[in-house]
Amino acid sequence: MIEFYLNGRRRQCVDIGADTSVLELLRGPLGQTGIKEGCASGDCGACTVAIGEPDADGELAYHSANACIVPAHQLDGSHLATVEGLARGDALHPVQAAMVDCHASQCGFCTPGIVMSLFTLHEAQRRTPAPLTPERLEAALGGNLCRCTGYRPIRDAALRMHDYPDTQPSWADDPTLAGDVAALARDATRRPPVPDGREGHYATPDDLDTLRELRRQRPQSRLVAGATDLWLEVTQQLKPLTDLIDVRRVAELQRIEETTEGWWIGAAVTYSRLEPLFAEHFPAFAHLMQRFASMQIRNRATLGGNVANASPIGDTPPVLLALDARLAIDGPAGPRELPVGDFFLDYKQIALDDGEFLRAIFLPRRSELQHLKVWKIAKRREDDISAVLAAFAWRLEKGVLRDVHLAFGGMAAIPRRCEPAEAALEGQAPTVAAFGAAKAALRDDFQPLSDVRGSSEYRLTVAANLLERLRLGLESTTAEVSIDAYAH
Repeated sequence: MIEFYLNGRRRQCVDIGADTSVLELLRGPLGQTGIKEGCASGDCGACTVAIGEPDADGELAYHSANACIVPAHQLDGSHLATVEGLARGDALHPVQAAMVDCHASQCGFCTPGIVMSLFTLHEAQRRTPAPLTPERLEAALGGNLCRCTGYRPIRDAALRMHDYPDTQPSWADDPTLAGDVAALARDATRRPPVPDGREGHYATPDDLDTLRELRRQRPQSRLVAGATDLWLEVTQQLKPLTDLIDVRRVAELQRIEETTEGWWIGAAVTYSRLEPLFAEHFPAFAHLMQRFASMQIRNRATLGGNVANASPIGDTPPVLLALDARLAIDGPAGPRELPVGDFFLDYKQIALDDGEFLRAIFLPRRSELQHLKVWKIAKRREDDISAVLAAFAWRLEKGVLRDVHLAFGGMAAIPRRCEPAEAALEGQAPTVAAFGAAKAALRDDFQPLSDVRGSSEYRLTVAANLLERLRLGLESTTAEVSIDAYAH
């Protein structure tokens, strides 16, 4: 059983299958057909909804999400807003009114999802007024595809929506709604972690001990957090998921703990929560996030999920390899740690024993002399899977390279560093000869496969060109330092 609020009304759903999505629940038993299924993979945004959860102040904070890949069970203890619930009688919400007046709806198939993305942006600006910059607008709508290519009027509507009267849905006037949702959330944590259901098990532990016990009892169960990749097995491969353990309520997996050496990031922390940390301490990592996925995905996906998924083209593992990250592993036998480079064994094979799970990722604090560059090569600039991803970390000390880490995704069956190329650069000045040796070592070390994203030769050429890009950047930096020193 799950309980939540839908457009201000309390709803209770029983006998929900473990692999039922929010989209299926809405368009099926709940009869809300405003949102559409466009891609069933979280790419197009036609099914975007707004999920409201109580924040630290007890108010509902809304984030956009792709209903096609959000497990329905994750609605438990939240408020779900859909396009049907925005108008106040005949008075349209400012977002809807602006969309109409700017002629921003064409075929209409994608419009409900676009409206909901703009609704979450409108709500965020109501809570914390700030200028609507092009970057912020692009981020809010980056996960919504308009199949009729009508982006200009959509952008116009977004820029004009704050000029309209602030007509809010009638449910927004309910002073008890946030408290009622918070009460539901508390009730959800008191329910048995493994409910009885005819459609399989969907367990929701809320502490580490319970999670360990569940993993001991059911070592073959699948763990779910953001579900942004796991749910594609349901929507794309039509595989049933009948034994799931949701880790989003485990407090220990939701923490970000700062130490003098760096940060322990819980495996269930979303990318949206990590963006401020990355922006301040790892700008290159933060920049990658804007190309990693849409806002709808970043609101749900987790760093731990991207690591544990062990995809050879996952975007974050090469960065973690370049930064010498460590992993905290846990399970029935207790905790242990290992370097992230020891976690990936072979294609989709990771160093976890039966019942174990990834608890946290440790990001070491960068020294003032350490540099990080991250470059992603994909067929489109945003919201796409990598063909090649390179993450380079190094220090430049007295004109020579030190602590060189060159990590790649898309070049092997696992994300990994190119140690022969690192050795060719270690202790060397960033010269054409040194980087030529590194490129040769890279070609000898990798034998990438050919697929729809690029041939083996393409990937080798791209990886070598990214090394050349690094060299040119170092050459420019060294020249600037020399000129500055001469000037003084």
